[in-house]
Amino acid sequence: MPNERSKQVAIHKYHSGLLQERDDAVSSEEPLQITLDGCPIAVVMRTPGDDADLVRGFLLTEGIIHHLESVDSIDLEHTPNHALVFLGDDVEVDHQRLKRNLYSASSCGICGKASIDSIRQNHPVVMSDASVCAQVLLQLPVRLRDAQRVFASTGGLHAAGLFDLDGNLLALREDVGRHNAIDKVIGWGASETVDFSRTILQLSGRVSFEVIQKSFALGVPIISAISAPSSLAVELAHESGQTLIGFLRPPSFNCYSAPQRVLIAGA
Repeated sequence: MPNERSKQVAIHKYHSGLLQERDDAVSSEEPLQITLDGCPIAVVMRTPGDDADLVRGFLLTEGIIHHLESVDSIDLEHTPNHALVFLGDDVEVDHQRLKRNLYSASSCGICGKASIDSIRQNHPVVMSDASVCAQVLLQLPVRLRDAQRVFASTGGLHAAGLFDLDGNLLALREDVGRHNAIDKVIGWGASETVDFSRTILQLSGRVSFEVIQKSFALGVPIISAISAPSSLAVELAHESGQTLIGFLRPPSFNCYSAPQRVLIAGA
């Protein structure tokens, strides 16, 4: 069956002095070429599934469009592993800029850009008055893991979960690329007209620059992850006015920027 999210492969497993043949599940990875009004703009290595959400999120977080209303249609059926995007007649896109700045984008994300300078998009500083209780944050890793269906069988996928400020899961997406998982969950949220200014983006891994950049494009005020941020991620979080949480491993976490959004019981 094409476009499965995981596949069975034959392996030899070593355990207790024995090397035995068995089947194992691995995460699927396939290319998705995104074509905009007939012009190829990127090839994304992704886990098949939720491709429409991925394309919507990619277009938004990369600054190619600013509203989903700009998209007339997305055709995923015409050619396997191709997304044919058609914009409205009155929507103008600088295709020369796209050719300069968007190379073949793989699961490493930001390396698909021509330079760091080209991805510092012009978005207003996040001014959301959203806040979250520390105890709510500490519950998010378990809630994220409990909702990861494919990870449970393969152990090989990143997850991005969109939560409300009370810690309720709005949507979760998994992918071999963390930035793809983010694009998928943001694409879903945009299509559902979610108010991103009242959300938390929870991640299963580390936080690199493109994670902050993509969440910044939609005004997400709080980004939380179980692992470490990079120095550039911290720098951009300060610039963007976003709250960045790292090393979220109960009973503790680190807050790298905008700590005023974290509420402490009894304080």
